[in-house]
Amino acid sequence: MKQLELLHEGKSKMVFKTDSEDRIIIQFKDDVTAFYNIKHAKLENKGKMTCEISSMLLGWLNEHGINTHFVEQIDHDKQLCRVVKHLPFEVIVRNAIAGSMAKRLGLEEGIVPENVIFDLCLRSDELGDPLINDHHAVALGLASYEELEEIYNISAKVNELLSGLLDGVGINLVDFKIVFGRDENGELVLADELTPDTCRLWEAETGRCMDKDRFRRDMGHVNEMYEEVACRIREALKVLHV
Repeated sequence: MKQLELLHEGKSKMVFKTDSEDRIIIQFKDDVTAFYNIKHAKLENKGKMTCEISSMLLGWLNEHGINTHFVEQIDHDKQLCRVVKHLPFEVIVRNAIAGSMAKRLGLEEGIVPENVIFDLCLRSDELGDPLINDHHAVALGLASYEELEEIYNISAKVNELLSGLLDGVGINLVDFKIVFGRDENGELVLADELTPDTCRLWEAETGRCMDKDRFRRDMGHVNEMYEEVACRIREALKVLHV
C-alpha cells in the first residue's frame, strides 16, 4: 500500500490518501493537547505508544464482531484503515462519574452509577463539543432514532469487551469516547482511536490515573503511564491468544 498526499491533520493524528480508494493511512503524532489545543506539548514516542494501544484494542474488537475501520498496524506509528464517512457527533460511554460530567453536575469523581451512561456530543471545537440528546440529533438530521439505538447497542458491546479485557490486567475503564461512521455499504463502523487520550483509565488497586488527565492536570509521568497501559494490554492479549 503506497502512502500518498496528506488529507487531513488533526491535533493527534494525520490522515493520508493511499493508492487504494477504500483505504487510508493514519499516522499518530507525538503531540498531546488539552482544552481545545490551549495546552499543547510533544511527548517522545507518544505516537508509537498510542498507535500500538489503539491497534491492539481495535484488533481485539474486530476479533469479537465489532465492525471497526482498523485493518492493520503497518509501522510503529501508522495504521491502515478503511475509508468511512464520519458521523458529526461522538458517543461518550461512562461507567463512573468523572471529568466534565463530575464538574458539570457538582459530583465527586469515582461514583459508580447503577447504569452505564451514554452521552452524545456534537463534534465542534468551535462550540466546545456541546452535549446534545437524541431528539437534538434527530432534529438536526444527524441520525434517526433507529440509528441511535443501533449506535448505543454497539457502544454497550464495545464497553463490555473493553472493560472485560482491561479488568483482567487491573485497569478500570472509567469512560471513553468513540466516533462512528458509515462504510461504502452504509454499515455503521467504529471509526476512532482507543487510547489513553480518549479513554479514562484508573488502576483498579490504587485508583492511580493512567490516561491523559495526567497531562490535563499536571500530574506528570504521562509517558510512563501510557507505556504501562500498553504493556498491560500486551500481557492480556498474549494470555488470551495462547
